Amino acid sequence: MELTLSHCFVYVLDQDEALDFYTRVLGFEKRVDAQMDTMRWLTVGLPGQPELEVNLMHVGPPLPPEDIEPVRRLVAKGSMGAIIFRTPDCRAAFERVVASGAEIMQEPMQQSYGVLDCAFRDPSGNHIRVGQDLPPG
Repeated sequence: MELTLSHCFVYVLDQDEALDFYTRVLGFEKRVDAQMDTMRWLTVGLPGQPELEVNLMHVGPPLPPEDIEPVRRLVAKGSMGAIIFRTPDCRAAFERVVASGAEIMQEPMQQSYGVLDCAFRDPSGNHIRVGQDLPPG
């Protein structure tokens, strides 16, 4: 079986705020913005990865009504997992994020597994890491 990842989903509390952050700060492009029956289908993607879209999914329908508030709280706490990106220049990416006013979790730091990375939260609270592969040795 041959598979290719085409979409992944990130719950956000405010789609317009998330769209601004992912495009203006992180350099994504808006791909699709369509109103569906009960939800807005909003995707972004990185210019160098046209085959992959990230859906900035509002916490609401199609979730069952009783799940909406618990999921909102988990998103705001950063408890829904992390998104990890690679970049050729972690420090420059970090400075761009700092200038945006995002909540910083970790300044650029060399990790034992050969990556220089930093961590911050998007406007909804999602944990995002940006890393730069370091030369071996």
